[in-house]
Amino acid sequence: MSTSTPEPTENPEVGLRVDAGGIGTNYLHSGEGAPVLLVHGSGPGVSAYSNWRLTIPALAQRFAVYAPDIVGFGFTDRPEGFRYSMDTWRAHLLAFADALGLERFSIVGNSFGGGLALSMAVHAPERVDRLVLMGSVGVSFPITPGLDAVWGYEPSLEAMRGLLDIFAYDRSLVTDELARLRYAASTRPGFQESFSAMFPEPRQNGVDDLATAEELIRELPHRTLVVHGRDDRVIPLANAYRLLDLISDSQLHVFGRCGHWSQIEHAEEFNRIVGDFLA
Repeated sequence: MSTSTPEPTENPEVGLRVDAGGIGTNYLHSGEGAPVLLVHGSGPGVSAYSNWRLTIPALAQRFAVYAPDIVGFGFTDRPEGFRYSMDTWRAHLLAFADALGLERFSIVGNSFGGGLALSMAVHAPERVDRLVLMGSVGVSFPITPGLDAVWGYEPSLEAMRGLLDIFAYDRSLVTDELARLRYAASTRPGFQESFSAMFPEPRQNGVDDLATAEELIRELPHRTLVVHGRDDRVIPLANAYRLLDLISDSQLHVFGRCGHWSQIEHAEEFNRIVGDFLA
């Protein structure tokens, strides 16, 4: 295992660094115990920190938490000519676990990250302990206007403010300052270039490409917690019920008055439910 600590920075998104299959990978790590991987979603300018900043401290009281920036996102390398697909994202996440010597781990996946967690469980079932799928893709569904807007984002402060309004049920969370921060994150060098290459039109293809065949999902033996916001305008609540139906050893928690940000809008309860499930 080869890890390094970057030069001191004021940016909490930048953590440790490890070579994962030839890709310099930025990740956050905290806590001790059974390993848990937190896999972020696919919003513009997203990073592990922006997704999991309220989750990591809580889960780190009970587990060894690792939150990587998946290749193409955040402060992980963006290899020139890299082809973004479920296969290459899964290979990167497996290489990350290998680089850190993690033989078996649970995964908490948000949205895109839930689809990646499902794919990991299907293709490397012996490596995965428990699954938490939050606002998850992974099954096919007609793309929502909200998700189409997220993947079709073109950088502007107005566009970012509009996306944040889609993500959150509680509009008090969507401040001008947050919009400025997320807009700035989306315009860092290389961020928009990689993001726009991932989910080109027609974006329904992106939904389908992130899906795992339902007959394979039905075979999963893993204990699974499905979490969804009732008022999610990005990923439909019907996805959660479909995953509950497909995965035999699964349970579902639906948050009312909650959009696509369960881990932020209901952070304390989310952390308690997920922590108890993983334990």
